[in-house]
Amino acid sequence: MDNLQYMPNIPAAKTKRIVIIGGGFAGMKLTYKLANTGYQVVLIDKNNYHQFQPLFYQVATAGLAPGDISFPLRKAFKNEKNIHVRMTTVLEIFPDQNEISTSAGKLTYDYLVVAVGGDTNYFGNKNIQENAIPMKSVSEALFIRNKIIFNYEEALNIGDKYARQALMSVVVVGGGPTGVELAGALAEMKRFVLPKEYPTLDFSQMNVYLLEAGNKLLNGMSDKSSEMALRFLEELGVKVFLHTAVQDYDGTNILLADGTKLQSTTMLWAAGIKANFIPGLDEKMIGRGGRWKVDEYNKVEGYSNIFALGDLALMATEEYPNGHPQVAQVAIQQASLLANNLKAEIKNKTWKSFIYHDKGSMATVGKKLAVVDLPFIKFQGFLAWIVWLFVHLMAIVGVKNKFDVFMNWAWNYLSLDPSLRLLIRPKPVRQDKEAFPWK
Repeated sequence: MDNLQYMPNIPAAKTKRIVIIGGGFAGMKLTYKLANTGYQVVLIDKNNYHQFQPLFYQVATAGLAPGDISFPLRKAFKNEKNIHVRMTTVLEIFPDQNEISTSAGKLTYDYLVVAVGGDTNYFGNKNIQENAIPMKSVSEALFIRNKIIFNYEEALNIGDKYARQALMSVVVVGGGPTGVELAGALAEMKRFVLPKEYPTLDFSQMNVYLLEAGNKLLNGMSDKSSEMALRFLEELGVKVFLHTAVQDYDGTNILLADGTKLQSTTMLWAAGIKANFIPGLDEKMIGRGGRWKVDEYNKVEGYSNIFALGDLALMATEEYPNGHPQVAQVAIQQASLLANNLKAEIKNKTWKSFIYHDKGSMATVGKKLAVVDLPFIKFQGFLAWIVWLFVHLMAIVGVKNKFDVFMNWAWNYLSLDPSLRLLIRPKPVRQDKEAFPWK
């Protein structure tokens, strides 16, 4: 760290500086609420855009373009004089010096807020990690789209029935909202979209599997919603297996815990999440799933000016002894309260403790099919689908993005023919001294 220079082009802070790591739901909300306050805010992310994670599956199944669910961070805060956005990777935290090191240099802070979210959890299975496909970013969702389209182009050129079936079939692992929504969208592609593109293929060979190790889909939602989601998926033709754990995968052969084998060259892994890790803090504050233990103010245990939000934060309460659900609403509410507390700090007012207000859960299964659990009512079917559409449309950042998503949804609904089935394989960017002579 001693050899690193301080990050250039960030003005010296005339007031206290808050460094926010992560431009997800929590980081964006906190930054918005700290605009035009008495703090200097530096927002750091490895990407220069915010990603709307709940709709990754629609990018993966050619329903939406990556740009529809991504929003440039600089555009969001271009008129805020106290906010500075930097695209870089945080390497380590040095709490004793109130500094972080990044790939762009060092940076000091008065308050540090870490909201780096979570990543795919393979539960230590190296073969699955190497061969399965995750979906925790826009780029991974785009990779899935390319993979599926490429498989069908290849299937046209293969005469062997079993090799062709392995290319055409898709296995989704994990029966949470991501897995359910992804399996439903793939089933609708099988019924309405792919046969038009590949009329010479026999789509009875295409199987869409959804594997869940637990005893129900959508764990955390009501039994009724779980049962209806299962029913909707089976009506769409998805082969759902409960109490089914994946033991191994070599890229084609899937070995289940009971000894059963399936074949597919595409296994999409949506079965677990673990917190992202940044070194530098006392490991005693790391809890279950790699989450950071925090108090009722989201302050990391053992530190007076370091906070963790969202998927990263493990706040044990009487109602949530293992921490709050790793969903967007928790992240947004924690960020909102922390912003209010930091603004109260300027006025020497007392901080308020975090109390999670569960606004409900929802998942879409397919066209006109969804399940919604609200605190006061639970319903399924077409009305639930309309509510799901409205809630997600309003949550997307940017007026243009909202319009683009709405128009894509309208076109897909009326035509059953999403127009984004492009096989895009970018040439790798050179990362050597010839390409970047200043390195």
